Amino acid sequence: MQKQYSRIGQAALIVVLLLLSVTILYPVLHVLAVSFSNNNNVVRGEVGVLPIRPNLDAYRYMFRYNLLGSGFKNSLFVLMVGTGINLLMTMITAYPLARRSLIGRKLFMLMITFTMMFSGGLIPNYIIIVKLGLVDSLWSLILPGCISAYNMIIMKNFFEALPGELNEAARIDGLSELGILFRIIVPLSLPSLCTIGLFYAVGHWNAYFYATIYLNSRNRWPLQVVLRNLLENAVTSEIDYGESASLPVEPLKMAVVVFTTAPIVILYPFIQKYFVRGALVGSIKG
Repeated sequence: MQKQYSRIGQAALIVVLLLLSVTILYPVLHVLAVSFSNNNNVVRGEVGVLPIRPNLDAYRYMFRYNLLGSGFKNSLFVLMVGTGINLLMTMITAYPLARRSLIGRKLFMLMITFTMMFSGGLIPNYIIIVKLGLVDSLWSLILPGCISAYNMIIMKNFFEALPGELNEAARIDGLSELGILFRIIVPLSLPSLCTIGLFYAVGHWNAYFYATIYLNSRNRWPLQVVLRNLLENAVTSEIDYGESASLPVEPLKMAVVVFTTAPIVILYPFIQKYFVRGALVGSIKG
């Protein structure tokens, strides 16, 4: 009887998971189908999970945009340099705070936690960017947010979970604190680093709001701002000049979603095994 209940429970669980999978996959398939479909069929609401009158018009229109290359290059620079600086700053801040022998440790943690609840707001941030001479520079998207208090606390908790004997053995071998961090702690912290690195990378890749405020030159726009401008031009042309027959406006919107999501989707499977372990281990201790 117990085995029968167990099988019923497993069958019910499979059905629930299948339903959840369908609810997750349907929007993804719909976005892909719309991006490859004819604009008129999309406007009439005829597209489901399969494209109707498949074509590449939306992607051709998007890739012909002259700012797309510079936008992709700028976003890639912000992502790679920004994520590297984020991880470095997070590590060198979390490591000493993970040491219970640090003088003033509780005070430092209180100050860091305070920044998670209160911030100066947009105007003070803009004044700081102006005073630092970072207006119209890609560094304005990197340096102000070079460390996240939330991610730093996750990494600190991960460091605290590592055996303290590792540090003692490394000091006996003559390693400095930086040597212990980069030669002992970092190799053992790949789950946490990959998880937090993914958080930072997704944030940089989706950077949009501050780019519209700090950047004036079109050739410095990141990809998200470039694609917004592309859509605005397409919609404006459709409204002002009645070019709806030649402009795949609705498929273009979905093509933009596919183009911006694809890099993160491609990257995620390579770090998935680290992502789950890092997210769980870093949240055990408070």
